[in-house]
Amino acid sequence: MNDISILTNSLDRFGISYNKDQIDKLYKYYEMLIEKNAVMNLTAITDFEGVMMKHFVDSLAILKYINIEDNAKVLDIGTGAGFPGIPLKILLPNVDFVLLDAVNKKLRFIKEVIEELGLERIDVIHARAEDLAHIKEYREKFDFVVSRAVANLATLTELSLPFVKKNGYFIPYKSALVDEEILKATHAIRVTGGKYEKVQKFTLPGYSDERNFVFIRKGVNTPSTYPRKAGLPAKKPL
Repeated sequence: MNDISILTNSLDRFGISYNKDQIDKLYKYYEMLIEKNAVMNLTAITDFEGVMMKHFVDSLAILKYINIEDNAKVLDIGTGAGFPGIPLKILLPNVDFVLLDAVNKKLRFIKEVIEELGLERIDVIHARAEDLAHIKEYREKFDFVVSRAVANLATLTELSLPFVKKNGYFIPYKSALVDEEILKATHAIRVTGGKYEKVQKFTLPGYSDERNFVFIRKGVNTPSTYPRKAGLPAKKPL
């Protein structure tokens, strides 16, 4: 059995609370991820420490910097194999989550994880953000939108802010060199109703790579023209 203390010690260092059942669920999620990854490309990171630190701790580190209250609504855009949505859901059982991705085979895996772990108050949606954001049931309905998707900040902002409630937050997970991305996303943030507040820089215990959370607050409602039709936000960022 792998030493789970690498996960618990790291969460302790971030001041993130958890219980044994939640740690057991994270470990089971790890086992399912590695098993499924043998037949489907879910992640390039497969070693135990890598998954614990670069997927789980990285996903959960945001809880050091924000308070997501019970009954809040959180959307994870481009969730892929379930990051950060599944780890966050495990530690926040009383928060409502929606995990969105355009690749259905990855969502089928996530559904298996949800069923196996007995997770509740979590929905999985197969759609493009450009389309879902124009459906009334989802538009401007979320307190927090998060994303670890690999896309430039201007594109992610156009895809994400239309889902955020007024006074809610879009918080993308970003690696180093985020300052230039923020500069290039200034227009996208403004026209979609957001206001850049701050960058929270951090590092994972034992790693030197800089990580960043970008805090973008929703100030006014997003104009109905955004996001533009599928593909445009990526091809022609605002």
